[in-house]
Amino acid sequence: MKAFVLVALAIAQLAAAQSSIVTGTAPGFAAGVTGGGSAPTTFISTTAELITALESSGPMNIVIGGTFDFRGTEGTTTLPSCFPYTCVPSAGGQGLLNTLDGCGSLPLTNVVLDTAGIEGINVQSDKTLVGLGTNTQLIGKGLRFVDVSNIIIQNIEITNLNPEYVWGGDALVFSGTSKIWIDHVTTSLLGRQHYSFGESSDDLITISNSFINGVTTNSATCDGHTYWGLELVGSGDRITFYSPFVLIHPRIVDHLFTENYVLNTSGRSPALSGNTLFHAVNNVWENNSGHLIEGTADGMGVYEGNAFINTPTVVVDGFVGQLYDATTANAAQCVAEFKRDCVANSFSNAGAFPEDQTGFFADFNGLTIVSAASAASIVSTVPASAGNTLPT
Repeated sequence: MKAFVLVALAIAQLAAAQSSIVTGTAPGFAAGVTGGGSAPTTFISTTAELITALESSGPMNIVIGGTFDFRGTEGTTTLPSCFPYTCVPSAGGQGLLNTLDGCGSLPLTNVVLDTAGIEGINVQSDKTLVGLGTNTQLIGKGLRFVDVSNIIIQNIEITNLNPEYVWGGDALVFSGTSKIWIDHVTTSLLGRQHYSFGESSDDLITISNSFINGVTTNSATCDGHTYWGLELVGSGDRITFYSPFVLIHPRIVDHLFTENYVLNTSGRSPALSGNTLFHAVNNVWENNSGHLIEGTADGMGVYEGNAFINTPTVVVDGFVGQLYDATTANAAQCVAEFKRDCVANSFSNAGAFPEDQTGFFADFNGLTIVSAASAASIVSTVPASAGNTLPT
């Protein structure tokens, strides 16, 4: 009987193993995610094959390489839009699709969008998607995760989703998810959010080594910076944003954002709302022309070991949530819950971050707390390694 049990355990462990196509393992909240597990590797070469594979049921390990251009593959869609910003799309601005009647009394004009960009591929549970080399791109279509779990996405770029129009397309959308690891992903030239977490809970999610590239040809602030970075509105989300990108640690949603780089935004980096607990560790925010942190009374964030560069406003005026900016003077306040001192943030040509609220630290009880390096040590390494930079 004992031998039988040992064999059964060995088989179960093999079935749960992460595929060798993945580089490394998930840090933080998504630790243990296996994606496609021990399923055979499938190589995909067309956009249609990729949609079919990602939207299929059952475990799959999927490898892609090169350019997957979805533009024109699903035709066009005509929608009403208004133009509330000081510059129009043809002059480097954005229009606003009247998707949620956001245009109010402004005059409406019908505009034509590429249909593929409006909604992402509906990725199903137990999937691994890995890009080969540093040039694997999904052009014109993002990824959508709704009521799914156990997924790994690594080493791809998502770009060019109707950037002329707000609501034209989100790169990665999460709603009602758990155990998802997003690693070495670059996002750029989007109609709306780089990362959008909806009102339903998203639990045990790690975003690591990723690059939010806000340099854009179409800007709501008319200055080549994207406004629509990270929207965190989930109920009880727990998110860790760790290193060069944003590490989010919401209450009902566990999001680990590690070693990420956020460049050239003008707002919503993040929008911290929806009872979200956000842990931002060792990230680099650079060249922000407006504000980084906004949100509602329910947003809570611990920021440590981050570098803020050329960012005049770290927190928007009137923010009413709870924030903690780690300094050399207050670092010991973290010991009770984190079992270590917090690591001070660094500021270069950046505005003040005078927040020292610790009343929500008890919400970290029982959660995995990542380690933190000095902010100075990550200023050059994070921007260089974030995004789809893995050679194989």
